[in-house]
Amino acid sequence: MSETLSGSVALVTGASSGIGQATAQELAARGANVAVSARRRGRLEALADDIEDEHDVNVLVRPADVTDADAVSELVEDTVSSFGALNVVVNNAGLGREETTIEELDLDAYRQMMSVNCDGMFYVARAAMPHLKASEGNLIFLGSMSGQYPRPASPVYAATKWWTRGLALSIQANAGTEGVGVTSVNPTEVLTEFGSEDGKALADQLDPDDAATAQDIAEAIAFAAEQENPNVVQELDFYRRDKFKNW
Repeated sequence: MSETLSGSVALVTGASSGIGQATAQELAARGANVAVSARRRGRLEALADDIEDEHDVNVLVRPADVTDADAVSELVEDTVSSFGALNVVVNNAGLGREETTIEELDLDAYRQMMSVNCDGMFYVARAAMPHLKASEGNLIFLGSMSGQYPRPASPVYAATKWWTRGLALSIQANAGTEGVGVTSVNPTEVLTEFGSEDGKALADQLDPDDAATAQDIAEAIAFAAEQENPNVVQELDFYRRDKFKNW
């Protein structure tokens, strides 16, 4: 693979598993130095070892909780201090905590989804934006098909993804004049740990032939990360081909 991101610096949140982990590996394979963040230090350190063994890049491990605005600011500043710049931010950390009616949804689950999926996305974008303006870089949000269509079984999760998508589109309108590219990548089902907080992970529920892999989404994210000013992949929908068969 050609190193299309050689010399660039990427920050990936939610990098301890799934799409975030695969994305960090994919960006490194394309030549980027990578800062990886999540709450699980052990997993991040194992990921960093794997990346540095396989690719001629540097990896910074910085555990952080995206719901803590100060921790996010420190994460971004540590990344820039360590590498000298910030070119790509993958705003990936998120979770789903419901498969129930809205009146039965536990309030702690509601607050956690809002904190991670909304506040966390905002904190990361806010802290990273000055550096992305300086580098004319790319800010990539992990959205969802749930942010485009109603999701009867999980309305609050869907609402957070509508919020994420709206934030991404509006930031593009706001920051595009200063050379920043903003992308929302919107997958359907992906074989990851998603859903494991309250039950079985999608990877354990779905047939491998019926869903995308984390690597598939990582390659889509990397494609968006490769774009240079004045161009941007504003939205990238990554759907199963039969997704609308019963609609």
